Amino acid sequence: MPKTETYIVLHNVRSVHNVGSIFRTTDCLGISNVLLCGYTPTPVDRFGRFRPDFAKVSLGAEKTVSWQKFKNINLALKFLQKQKVRIIGVEQAANAKDYKKVSAHPPVAFIFGNEVAGIPEAILKKCDTVAEIPMRGGKESLNVSVAVGIAVSRMLGL
Repeated sequence: MPKTETYIVLHNVRSVHNVGSIFRTTDCLGISNVLLCGYTPTPVDRFGRFRPDFAKVSLGAEKTVSWQKFKNINLALKFLQKQKVRIIGVEQAANAKDYKKVSAHPPVAFIFGNEVAGIPEAILKKCDTVAEIPMRGGKESLNVSVAVGIAVSRMLGL
């Protein structure tokens, strides 16, 4: 499957295992680029060596998925806006739409936030759309790597 002009933006996702898992999912979905923002771990350490803990989970996707590191998510958003990319924040919020009612066509970026704090309100305000996966059980949220697979595949119509 050819890659589309679709981005995953990870903002302050702290778990290297979640990020590695997201790389596997993005490879599966044909995502063109992952933007790693804030303290989100990258596939390589500060010396440029591939991280074994990342590779254990991503199973090689760290070598096939294009990625970029941004110290600040606002720089990533400016990068996307320059390219006229529609930005969809995936978060529980008062103004969020059910993700099943959101249709996304490239060029598009999906933002996912910290496992506990989510996406900050200031960043949600910069999104073109906020989409939410409704929680029907007793838990308040999904693991971020699971949310990426569910939300992105549905909104892209895959």
